[in-house]
Amino acid sequence: MNDGNSAVLPHSETQGNGLATRLNWLRAGVLGANDGIVSVAGIVIGVAAATADRGTIVTAGIAGLAAGAVSMALGEYVSVSTQRDSERALLEIERRELAEQPEEELAELAAIYEHKGLSPATARKVAQELTEQDAFLAHAEAELGIDPHELTNPLHAAVSSAISFTLGALLPLLAILAPTAVRIPVTAGAVLVALGVTGAAGAWLGQAPVWRATIRVLIGGAAAMVVTYAVGHLIGIAL
Repeated sequence: MNDGNSAVLPHSETQGNGLATRLNWLRAGVLGANDGIVSVAGIVIGVAAATADRGTIVTAGIAGLAAGAVSMALGEYVSVSTQRDSERALLEIERRELAEQPEEELAELAAIYEHKGLSPATARKVAQELTEQDAFLAHAEAELGIDPHELTNPLHAAVSSAISFTLGALLPLLAILAPTAVRIPVTAGAVLVALGVTGAAGAWLGQAPVWRATIRVLIGGAAAMVVTYAVGHLIGIAL
């Protein structure tokens, strides 16, 4: 029975962490697309309220898409780089402690598994077997919640963020190409539908109440379009 615990517990924990990481990345992609939808929708609707010239509207939308994608990518790169630097620093501390005080670290690892519900004897056996197999990996996962072989790549995060933002931004950019008479209502309708989908998806992935999150996103998106339309309309009148 004890041997089964020592083999299954770390594997299950690793699998759970991996799934949570993948869901977080997917949720981040959905939220990035949501940002692209709202940001570019606000730009094109605001400009469309000021002028009917399609070239001007599309130019503003493309500029907003490019600027937003670059901004998202840079922000994500800096954020993930900082997180990765912190993780590397923690891992280095753990590596040094294992080299300098292995017995204390073994006791600490056993205490972690005992706190999770194993008996003291079983927890000690699990800790010993994991230490014999790969002490550094065992401590990194159990103490820090970090897999040293799967640290987040800042470049991947930046590219993913830019792509998700761009995909979301393409919707209002294409919708605003509708005929002049229906340009704004068609864009607003398409944006609200898309926001409803991304809001529900983000809430589901984040295990939050779907309806509440969806309504919140819809209200925010609608408010953004109303404000930018009003500003654009006033600027158009003034010019």
